[in-house]
Amino acid sequence: TGGFSTKQASIAYYNDQPYIQYVIMLFMYFAGANFAMHYFALKRRFDRVWHSEEFRFYTFSVIVVGLIHTVGLIFNDGLHPERAFRDSMFTTLTIVTTTGFVTADYETWAIPLLFIVFMLMFTGGSAGSTAGGIKVVRLLLIIKNSLVELKRLLHPRAIIPVRLDGRAVPANIMTNILAFSILYMLIFVLAALIMTGIGLDFVSAIGATIACLGNIGPGLGSVGPTANFAHIPGLGKWFLSFLMLLGRLELFTVLILFTPTYWHR
Repeated sequence: TGGFSTKQASIAYYNDQPYIQYVIMLFMYFAGANFAMHYFALKRRFDRVWHSEEFRFYTFSVIVVGLIHTVGLIFNDGLHPERAFRDSMFTTLTIVTTTGFVTADYETWAIPLLFIVFMLMFTGGSAGSTAGGIKVVRLLLIIKNSLVELKRLLHPRAIIPVRLDGRAVPANIMTNILAFSILYMLIFVLAALIMTGIGLDFVSAIGATIACLGNIGPGLGSVGPTANFAHIPGLGKWFLSFLMLLGRLELFTVLILFTPTYWHR
């Protein structure tokens, strides 16, 4: 995943050749999955693939969001069902897997559908894949941890571990995941404010920030699916480049370089 099309219209250039887009969708889906799943699939150990809660959650999320967008485009935009399904699934996959391809201008979609696209920009693909973002497994474990905390409120003395694929997740791992997610959101907010100070409007600022932090490609506003980053001032481009590096290396790897402790070791 990652990269722009050789065509100015991106993959929308092939809108009259749906089979090309379906093939690209298939490979985006596989590229957004954990590479360990590729290994198990090649070894025909499909039980290991389906046993992965992360893979099931990733697949379920893509299908559900894609179908929600499909229904929305059919009823709101009056698109043909096949075209609505194709544009919806392609947009969902390209955002989740941070591929950077475009077949439709999702900024013309209804506000609820556009909001879902925006939320997908934080999600990313599976851990151990080439996708950016927070990663599906982190979001899954945050959801599981929240449910466990609710159970602990009802049963204060109970020892209820967070489990993934049947195994208890150590407390230090959960702490790391929560810290990463909070830091990711904090950096997003601060970076968006900086981009507004550089001269972007609010929508474009948050769109450019999450697009670069998650290494997604297209964002929102003036850096949306039918636009580009050429108009952004030089300082803004340097800052967004830093965000891309920060997001691709998973925050801590880069931020540790700015801690005094690292240099005094």
